[in-house]
This record gives sequence, C-alpha cells and structure tokens, in this order.
Amino acid sequence: MKVVIVGAGNVGYTIARSLSLEGQDIVVVEKNQEVAAKLEDELDVAVVVGNGARPPVLERAGISEGCDVDFLIACTDHDEVNIMACWVAKKCGVKRAISRARGMEYTDTPQWASFLGIDVMNSPERSVARDIEDLLEVNAAVHATELFDGRAGSYAFRVETTSPILGKSLIQVGKENPDLSSVMVYVERGGKGIVPSGEWVAQEGDLCFLVSFRDMVFKIQELFHPGKDRALRRVMIVGGGKLGVHLAQRLIKSYRSIEVKIIDRNREKCIRLAEELPKVTVLWGDGTDEKLLKHEGIQDVDGFVATTDNDELNMILAILADRMNARKTVAVVRKELYSRLAEDLPIDSVVNPNDSLASVILRHVRYPESAGTLSMIDRIGAEMLEVTVPKDSPVGGKELKDIDLPKGIIFAMVKRGDSIIVPDGYLVITEGDIISVFATGDLLPKAIKILGVSQ
Repeated sequence: MKVVIVGAGNVGYTIARSLSLEGQDIVVVEKNQEVAAKLEDELDVAVVVGNGARPPVLERAGISEGCDVDFLIACTDHDEVNIMACWVAKKCGVKRAISRARGMEYTDTPQWASFLGIDVMNSPERSVARDIEDLLEVNAAVHATELFDGRAGSYAFRVETTSPILGKSLIQVGKENPDLSSVMVYVERGGKGIVPSGEWVAQEGDLCFLVSFRDMVFKIQELFHPGKDRALRRVMIVGGGKLGVHLAQRLIKSYRSIEVKIIDRNREKCIRLAEELPKVTVLWGDGTDEKLLKHEGIQDVDGFVATTDNDELNMILAILADRMNARKTVAVVRKELYSRLAEDLPIDSVVNPNDSLASVILRHVRYPESAGTLSMIDRIGAEMLEVTVPKDSPVGGKELKDIDLPKGIIFAMVKRGDSIIVPDGYLVITEGDIISVFATGDLLPKAIKILGVSQ
C-alpha cells in the first residue's frame, strides 16, 4: 500500500511511524527542513521537503495524473493546505483522500467533504470533548472512550484500599453482581499487563480496563470507588480555544443546572465568548492565578479541565487544581512524551487530541471495511475496533466458544440490530453483527482476518 502524508507534526509522525512499521510504502511531505531531517533519521520513510499544497511538490511525492497512490493523508495545522492537497490528489487519481480539519464548521455536516471531493474530514475536538465529558461524569474513571454511538464504552478504574472488589476473584465479583453486564478486557499491574481470567484476584493499584453499557458504568464505579458518584454541577475550563468552547457547549446542553466557567487570558476572545455563550461564565484572567481560582471556587468544582494550546501549562494547571482540591482534573496534552510523564503526576486524566485524530485516520487506512471507530489505548498497547461480520465470514454460524481466538483478542460486545449484547460462549456469530473487538499488541489484524473482513 502506498501512502503519502502531508505534514510531519505529532499526528503525521504518529501515522507515518505506525504504517512504516507495518511495512507500508510511505512518503511524507514536510515544509520544515529541520523536522523533515529528523523524520528521515528516525523512520523508514521517504521525505519530500516542500509545501504540500503545491502540485509540483506533490508530484515529487508520487502524486501525478494516473498515479498508483492509495491514500493521501493531509494533517497539517492549516485547513487550506490540507484541502488543496486532497483536491489535487483526487484529481490525480489517488484512491482515497483524508483531511484533518481544524475549523469544526467543515465537519458540522458531511456535505463539505462531499463538495470538496474529500473522502474523510475529521475534527478531533468533537471526539475529545465527548471523552472529556465522559471522564467528568464518570469521575473515578482515568480513561473513557465511547462505543456504539455512546450506548456503551470502555473505561479504566483503579483498585483502591476501599474498593469492594479488593481481594476478590473475577468469578466471585460476577457471582455477587449477576446483573452487571460488563467485560474486563485488560489489567495493568506493576507496569505489566494481563488479559484476566476468571481466577484473577483484584489487588490494590490494579488499573482495570472494562467494556460496559453506558447505563451500567456508575454501578461499576461503585465497585472500585464507593461513594464517589456525584452529579456534575460545576466545571471550570482554562483555555477558550475551540476545544474548550466545544466542551462548554456540550456540558451546557447535557446538564440543565450545570455551572460552567471558562478562563482565558485574551481579553478580546473573552468578550466574544461572553456574547456567544450566554449560559457560560467567561472570565478574563490567568489560569495560574491562585487568588483568581480560589475566588471562583475551584475547591468546589466537580471538574477542572486545562485545554490551552500549551501542554506544559495544561499539566501545571491540572497539578495546581489538584492541590487546590478540585474534585477531578483533566489535562489536554498533545505530545506523547507528556502523556507518559503525566501518569506519574497528580493529574486524574490526560487526553491527547492527536492520538484521537491518528486513531480515526489509521482506522480508515487499515480497516476501510470496518463499521465503526478505532480506539487506541496507548498506555497498554491495545486497540478496539467495531467490525461488521461479512456474509461469507468463516466464523458465521459458530458459537463463540468454538472460535479459536488467540490470547489477547476479546469479542467484548456485539450489536445485533438495535440490541447490544455482552456475549457468552454460546452466542452464535451472525452475518451483520457489529463486534467490538479488543486486541493487545499487534493482534488486531489477526482478529479482523478471523472474522473474514477484507483489509
């Protein structure tokens, strides 16, 4: 497969690294010579230095009339460059063009992408805001990603000294909670990970990843953090950019009596936001000003979210908020290194928009025939993908217990018609089922092959 990537920032680099490791033929177009040289040294990819919106530059990358390029992925920070690169690529016969869109108006409806001839346009702010909302509502969760359009999701909870499941096996927890429809897919313990069997016993510090119905997640939370469930009433957001604004809009729409405050140091922006968001309290100030935070009641907020464009600042803000007794802190970071460092800091949750965007793009490249979203859980090296069982699937008509799934692959949930099922060993796989597949390491392609889905 031949792929041309325009833009070698965090998103482009992640995609190039993932696909090159799979042995794909990758060409990266990057206008910054220093970034291009670093990329060429670190990855097994071809690099073209230049502006990816210019046809002569794209021609040097292999995109010309009648070319054999399979994908053009435009993921620079400039919508105009991305759109022009995709337009040129499609005119030259590239099979599929995928564009990052920083302006969310491009993804309000699919009409813009269709009008521009682009196969996929994605604004990561939407999915990131949704994940942050989930993290705030399920306040004990350190990870949250929705499945099946929000009817289910994957969540991560840590076992504490007060957790009712402490010292109990998975079998025992199941017997004591027979109506709890969920699947524990992975456990991280002491830096190592396992796919738990029924004999697994919960220990303090275990980080447990589960797939559950959305309406069951609060019962699950009680098994890990009893008494932590509380209605979301007050949220403070530092950073009035696109992500912070979209999150505020979601919260106001979802919770009638919620109080949302946005703090930003740009006075003109604050004036504009105050007019656009009449139900949000907009404050002109410095998010690191402890007097301001205390005056605005940070000690009483249910959620504090740092969404500025500066990763380091977001981490500092979240640590400060934790010190000032905010109930739940979330920091938005875009660099992979900072995501890893934050795990050892007093920050409840870290969200990476670049990871979200890279996940969407990689799903369209790797699994164009799949049904739904690809979720990459970087800290445990795992992926989840919603996959539709094809008509001629080799496992069609088989009971789940009769399918030889390698260790590390779990069919976590099945959507059949309007129903979502937590499968047992006797579930018969049927054509048209949409299966939420969990896979560790590099096992997801093997799971796709087992289901008979073309790649």
